[in-house]
Amino acid sequence: MDTHSARAPAPAAAPPSPWRTVFGVVALLTAAVAVLLTAFAWPLVRSSLHDVPIAVAGPPAAVEQVGAALERRLPGGFAITGVADTAAAERLIREREVYGAIDVSSGRPQVVTASAAGPAVAQALQGVAAGLGQGEGNGQGQQHGQGPGGGAAPVRDLVPLPAGDARGAGLAAAALPLVMGGLLGALALTRLVRGPARRVVGALAFAVTGGLAVAAILQFWLGSLEGSYAANAAAVALAVAAVSLSLIGLESLLGYAGFGIGSAVMMLIGNPLSGTSTAPEMLPGWSGGLGRLLPPGAGAHLLRSTAFFDGRGAAPAATVLAAWLALGAALCLAAALRAAGRGAGSAASSPTG
Repeated sequence: MDTHSARAPAPAAAPPSPWRTVFGVVALLTAAVAVLLTAFAWPLVRSSLHDVPIAVAGPPAAVEQVGAALERRLPGGFAITGVADTAAAERLIREREVYGAIDVSSGRPQVVTASAAGPAVAQALQGVAAGLGQGEGNGQGQQHGQGPGGGAAPVRDLVPLPAGDARGAGLAAAALPLVMGGLLGALALTRLVRGPARRVVGALAFAVTGGLAVAAILQFWLGSLEGSYAANAAAVALAVAAVSLSLIGLESLLGYAGFGIGSAVMMLIGNPLSGTSTAPEMLPGWSGGLGRLLPPGAGAHLLRSTAFFDGRGAAPAATVLAAWLALGAALCLAAALRAAGRGAGSAASSPTG
């Protein structure tokens, strides 16, 4: 027998893809790039001061004059709370109800900031201090003992950022790794671990160990955090758990589609709208409010509260994260009950001997 004739014919090469497939892939990639750019660039490019809460301390007439001057300079930029004295303004700052204050209670205006609450807002208030020092507001500077052409009103940082990270770069940069950590944790657990209970335990265990590691790096190496290390680690852990467990729940109930939807929400909506590098009030329109309701924004707010404000103002953010955590657990439970129901149905329909 001829050995050459006995050989199997070589498989035919696959035909080239149709041109419509090529152009379809190009269109899909272009849309993806456009979506990514819009998601991450739009909040930063369009950020501005609008309804940023601040306090103005002083007599009612002086508070009204300062408010009018600010409205002329930055229309709609600030939401003003009038208080009687410096102590009341400082209390609102420490409770995280306002970002800073303009104090005219002692005669000469001074500006009180809290850069740990948001460096961008503190920088904007420093610009306001320069305007006050130049007598902005129909002679307001002269009325408060500041002559025309004088220097800027003094600025006092009540809650400063750590000296090791005076720009707050570490905390701002941590937002994306926290989201990515929760996403990767969910991806690994859904691919490598079977059983809903084991996945939930794995997500919670990873959140604890990840929180300890991230907080240690930010606090002891980079010097970006202050306060209680345990509280900071707990804040990070709660944020990571909220992301990972909600994604695991979506994947358990809806499969790959659920994981994709959840990942897109966290990465393309939650992370850009977290307001970590600016402030939620500086994001355009409704986006800042939406960002606070998602784990990245809530996690950043909670971490600022534990690191710089002794936990004050943490309750709303902790509630949001707990709600996402509960949602993820509920979705996992629903998926487990559905699987158990299918298993019971299959057993009941099988023939018995």
